[in-house]
Amino acid sequence: MPSFCAALTQQRMKIGKFTHAIAVLLSSIASLFAHGATSKAEPAKTNFSKKSEKTGDDRVLDVTSIVFTPGQLAGDRPQPGQRYPWKSDIVTTVFWIGEKPSGNNPVPNRVSSWDKEWTKNYGGFDDPDSAHRSNYIPVNFTPRLNPFYCALPYNDKAREGHRPEAPRVVPWFRETYQGPAVSTCKDRWIAIRKGNRVAYAQWEDAGPFRTDHWQYVFGNDRPKPNLNKGAGLDVSPAVRDFLGLKETDVTDWRFVDFKEVPRGPWSTHGENNTFVINDRTKGKALVERLGTIAR
Repeated sequence: MPSFCAALTQQRMKIGKFTHAIAVLLSSIASLFAHGATSKAEPAKTNFSKKSEKTGDDRVLDVTSIVFTPGQLAGDRPQPGQRYPWKSDIVTTVFWIGEKPSGNNPVPNRVSSWDKEWTKNYGGFDDPDSAHRSNYIPVNFTPRLNPFYCALPYNDKAREGHRPEAPRVVPWFRETYQGPAVSTCKDRWIAIRKGNRVAYAQWEDAGPFRTDHWQYVFGNDRPKPNLNKGAGLDVSPAVRDFLGLKETDVTDWRFVDFKEVPRGPWSTHGENNTFVINDRTKGKALVERLGTIAR
């Protein structure tokens, strides 16, 4: 039978082991909480830089790199073969090359956002008076630019180069870019619908009133309020006459790829007219081919 001292020693050893175990457990718990607190106090670092492109984990939060996808209005989604949706019920007004400033048109239309000699290059004053027009053009001269033109409230050009958002918001920017001096919007084709009639026109100016509303022109926004009842589209007298529009009316419009544009009165005139340019190119190629055969 063990002595009283031996028994007491064994008891102390058991208590020591138990105390050590408790200490280890408490130490582990404390370590766990300390680790969690450290994680919260020192979040993962993010690298920021002036550069717009990074790879791997060294990435930059750069809003200019966000790709903007043109919105689609409910019920007006593109049909098969179409790239862009219709924008419906847009207040539409009439403007013309050579128009003088007036109460609701504070800026004269002798120049456009992209052509400092717009009236001269057109060939003269695009008189909107129906008595002075025939076959969608003025009776006094044959226009040297397409008489089916329009304006939308966005200009992709800046004083130097292009607006910073233009590469993101203009859907065709990269495929049509020709350098910092050339607009990617000028001469773009749009379809304009009134009832069961559709006219086609080329984008030749920025307006009405605004030149920065890309959220409407390429997105889902509605036109901003303005002096012309919130107009979001200006059209030429030729478009007005083809569609039978009032001076202030309501139409639908959408961008179209050139392959979607049929022949019509909009395909006849203009040094900037894609139809005229293509026809001349084909004619020149045919003449050269016939000349080669003759030799």
